Amino acid sequence: MTAPAPPAPARRARDNERPLVEDIRMLGRMLGDVIREQEGVEAFELVERVRKLSVAFRRDADHEADRALKSLLKSLSGDQAVSVIRAFTYFSHLANLAEDRHHIRRRLVHDRAGDQQEGSIEVALARLRWAGVAPKAISHMLAGAYLSPVLTAHPTEVQRQSILDAERGIAHLLAERDEIRARAQPKDALAPRELAANEVQIRARVMQLWQTRLLRFSKLTVQDEIENALSYYEATFLREIPRLYAGLERDLHQPVASFLRMGMWIGGDRDGNPNVDASTLETALRRQCEIALRHYLTEVHYLGRELSVSTMLAPVTPAMQALADASPDRGEHRSDEPYRRALAGMYARLAGTLRAFTGGEAARHLLAPQNPYRDANEFHADLCTIRDSLQASHSGALAAHRLLPLLRAVEVFGFHLATMDLRQTSDQHEAVVAELLSVARVAPDYASMPESARRELLLRLLTDARPLRVVGHQFSPLAQREVGVFEMALRMRAQYGADAVRHYIISHTEAVSDLLEVLLLQKEVGLFRGTLDDGAVADLIVVPLFETIADLRNAAPILREFYALPGILRLVQRSGGEQDVMLGYSDSNKDGGIFTSNWELYRAGTALVQLFDELRGIRLRMFHGRGGTVGRGGGPSYQAILAQPPGTVRGQIRLTEQGEVISSKYANPEIGRRNLETLVAATLEATLLPPPKAAPREFLAAAEALSQASMQAYRALVYDTPGFADFFFAATPIREIAELNIGSRPASRKPGAPRIEDLRAIPWSFSWGQSRATLNGWYGFGSAVRAFLDDPARPRKDGLALLQRMHRQWPFFRALLSNMDMVLAKSDLALASRYASLVADARLRKRVHGAIEAEWHRTVEALQAITGERARLAGNPALARSIRYRFPYIDPLHHLQVELVRRYRAGGSDERVHMGIHLAINGIAAGLRNTG
Repeated sequence: MTAPAPPAPARRARDNERPLVEDIRMLGRMLGDVIREQEGVEAFELVERVRKLSVAFRRDADHEADRALKSLLKSLSGDQAVSVIRAFTYFSHLANLAEDRHHIRRRLVHDRAGDQQEGSIEVALARLRWAGVAPKAISHMLAGAYLSPVLTAHPTEVQRQSILDAERGIAHLLAERDEIRARAQPKDALAPRELAANEVQIRARVMQLWQTRLLRFSKLTVQDEIENALSYYEATFLREIPRLYAGLERDLHQPVASFLRMGMWIGGDRDGNPNVDASTLETALRRQCEIALRHYLTEVHYLGRELSVSTMLAPVTPAMQALADASPDRGEHRSDEPYRRALAGMYARLAGTLRAFTGGEAARHLLAPQNPYRDANEFHADLCTIRDSLQASHSGALAAHRLLPLLRAVEVFGFHLATMDLRQTSDQHEAVVAELLSVARVAPDYASMPESARRELLLRLLTDARPLRVVGHQFSPLAQREVGVFEMALRMRAQYGADAVRHYIISHTEAVSDLLEVLLLQKEVGLFRGTLDDGAVADLIVVPLFETIADLRNAAPILREFYALPGILRLVQRSGGEQDVMLGYSDSNKDGGIFTSNWELYRAGTALVQLFDELRGIRLRMFHGRGGTVGRGGGPSYQAILAQPPGTVRGQIRLTEQGEVISSKYANPEIGRRNLETLVAATLEATLLPPPKAAPREFLAAAEALSQASMQAYRALVYDTPGFADFFFAATPIREIAELNIGSRPASRKPGAPRIEDLRAIPWSFSWGQSRATLNGWYGFGSAVRAFLDDPARPRKDGLALLQRMHRQWPFFRALLSNMDMVLAKSDLALASRYASLVADARLRKRVHGAIEAEWHRTVEALQAITGERARLAGNPALARSIRYRFPYIDPLHHLQVELVRRYRAGGSDERVHMGIHLAINGIAAGLRNTG
């Protein structure tokens, strides 16, 4: 009997995708059943008609389907439109859950087969072994490493906590469904009943989702943003980060220091957000402390239940006995159970800490709250006493499940949970310093002073121990608010520890005086102690943020001049020897386009490494302001870190996580851990593997030429085309994003008539994603490549061969082109033209949209010529699969959004129109997953 031939790759792929298809169909069927039950058969049939016409529009560019779809959408009432939008929005959310489950499922299949995947810690460690790097060397490197994902608020954040909770419930049930199937045996009569019961629960959750309001009734507040971010700590970070460390130590057979820490901006980022001040900083840190302490209380409670060890059966160390004897627990039935007695006392101390630090009350009280811990180190020391005693009695296995993860959590999260960054723009600091100097009669008009005079004055003040504030003077609200934030930072560090607030980020850093002003404001409240010429120490790392193309080009020169000032080098060395430098992806992209932004970021990183290699005793840490979209520095983090210029990582990296990306990466705990592992793997490889050869001069020269031509093409469209701003504000839902109060931060930095220059980069990027033009992720590259290949200085074939070699050999260039490929795959010119139809001026519409369409084709052709790949996402089958399944169900949301925006701008004040637009924004953002 002949063995069957192995399945073809296409069939194997279909077999691999079958569980995903089945989950999507099941969830879609349940949603359809709920719509029929709750809204009626007519509502369900309307949804189906819109879906079929949208599919026909996409599949065949069918003009008849186009006309029929437009006619149908125009005929919908506000209630009908909202009902249809809700259906497709919820389906996008459900499809995300099915896709996340399938990602985990496929990862488990690969793990069981021993097929380790790119970006995993296992692959990174294997590569290090092959390179001859010993585990002890890895452990030693990590002891001095600092890796920090930083969660930031999002002007276009649209998720509600109730929706996130319902979706987590469905995700849990999908995982349970896989477990039932995995353990089912042939002819198992129980499995079908379990699956049926599971399906009933999922159906109930889908109904809950349908009946849960997607939108908030009121404008999103900073408090809402704080709570939203903290939910990811409860769901993912507090438990998954200790698991990540445990796995790393298991693989290395070496202890690993706590190098992975979390960061936060929400509550401390004042740049362009008038709703953030000292009170929000206090609230955010108090809530962070409460989340950490309640987690510890829960774990200590369960430890007390588990560690029922009797001294009649196992000895304890003297230190352990002393800890138990110090406990106020005098219960006779626990007299021989020192661990339980000790943990009861520790619980009471934690409860006292919770009350003292946050005003909160613990859920359980065996003993009254008392004797609060002064800091996390005291609590950690008590946990270590328990661990050491268990290990001394050969009972270390009892520590593995809960005690060791709790110890790690305390090391990572302390009582502060995450390091809060402070951020404000340089012009606000300048205004406050100018007021302080004027009132103190030191300088009547600081703002008009040249840069050299400012530096001289600020350095002199930093060597003077006296404060500037005049007692009894009524300072302006701005000065009170800004100085108040510094004062609150001092208080918060004293209460929650030095790691509670470590970094002060200066947006729009354009001069050395911008850095000195923040040092002076630290000095004013006691965060800067001593004098610059006599042992001064600054508590907060002053972090310049270089955002525009010009700023990036000036980054290294500014810092070189800063460290050349008398006393500055020694100040930073005494203060910890760390210098963070933040690089802005989004504003540089809005300023110069995708290619020039990335190239100038690369050049700035290279120049900064060269500078800090010359300085002694200072550790450079790059802070990457990466957002969701590629236009904001998004894209796969693993490739992005490895594509950094040689020497820019060295175990030190921070990067922002924003918007829907936070949800897609960290809402599911297991996927959250995988994403964190990816950051660790990339940091290990970028730091310890032999560095790649420096890019040849011809690569650098080619990139510079491409950058110049790309920026020229981009700015010609965005800044030099008459009427472009009018086109943008009409052809994207930017107005609705601003007017419908999504997020706590204004969409524009300045009030008044809209200008591209004043628009915040996040809504700029988000709007292009909503309209599916995704212009910020690719525009200019096609023209740049054409200009490069048409250069008469070289034969065309030689130019193309050079670009192809750059793609094969240069990680920076390859990662950038891969990201463009992804953006182009998510773009859709047909849908973008629908949005362009909102532009009333037909000539302007034709001119600008025609330019966008022509550049899109040039960029696609350029990518095909360089990479040799005819289809988009040829190297990313998982994303190609995602697009194939989800986009037909996102398209109706675009069509409906355009129709409702048209009504809204025509004066339609129907609340259902407002709601429909907002819901469509939510659904599209959920469907695209990395929109801003």
